[in-house]
Amino acid sequence: MCCVTVLLVDTPSGPARAHVHDVGEPRGHLVLGHGAGGGVTARDLAETAALATSEGITVALVEQPYRVAGRRSPLPAPRLDAAWTAVVDALSARWGRELPLVVGGRSSGARVACRTAGATGASGVLCLAFPLQPPQGKRPQPRPSRLPELDGVTVPTLVVQGERDAFGIPPPSASRTVVLVPGDHSLRAGLEPATPAIRDWLRRLVTS
Repeated sequence: MCCVTVLLVDTPSGPARAHVHDVGEPRGHLVLGHGAGGGVTARDLAETAALATSEGITVALVEQPYRVAGRRSPLPAPRLDAAWTAVVDALSARWGRELPLVVGGRSSGARVACRTAGATGASGVLCLAFPLQPPQGKRPQPRPSRLPELDGVTVPTLVVQGERDAFGIPPPSASRTVVLVPGDHSLRAGLEPATPAIRDWLRRLVTS
C-alpha cells in the first residue's frame, strides 16, 4: 500500500485518527476499526487493507479517541458509536458519496460498524472476529449474545471467524456469509484461507 495520509478527526469524545490508504481511481471505500484493546496494526486489519487496496478500494483504518489519547479501556458503546459515525461522515465528505462505502473492523470494531451501518449509509459490513458471546468463565449465568447486533444489519455482511474462537461462531443468514479460518479470536494465523471469499465479496459490492 502507498500514499498513506493520517487525518485527525474531531468527534464528540475527542480526536480520532484515520490512516487513509488512497488508490488511484477508486472503485469504493472501506473503513475499518480496531478491537477493544488493540490498534490498527493488527494482522487481520493489515491484510484486509492490503487486499482491498489491491482491488482499487480506498481504505481508512480508524483509531478511536480513547486509543489516540493513549488509553486501552474502550469508551461506552454509545460514545464509540458516536465517534465512529463522526469519522465516517468526515471521510465520506472528503471522498464524496458516489461510490459504495463498506464499513467494518475486528472484534469491538465490528460491533460498532454493525450498530451504525444504517447511520453511516454503508453498502456492506465486514466483520473480523465478531465477538458473538463472551466466554462465561465462572459466571453462573451465560452472558448475553451479541447476535442482535448482527441481525440488525440490513446490508450484505461478511464475517471472518477463527474456527476455535472462544466467543463462538455467528450463524449465516440470507444476507450474512460466514467464513471460517484456522485460529482463535486473535486471527493471528492470518486470513489467507479467506482471501478469495473476501475479494469476491468486495468485488460484488463495488461493482453492484
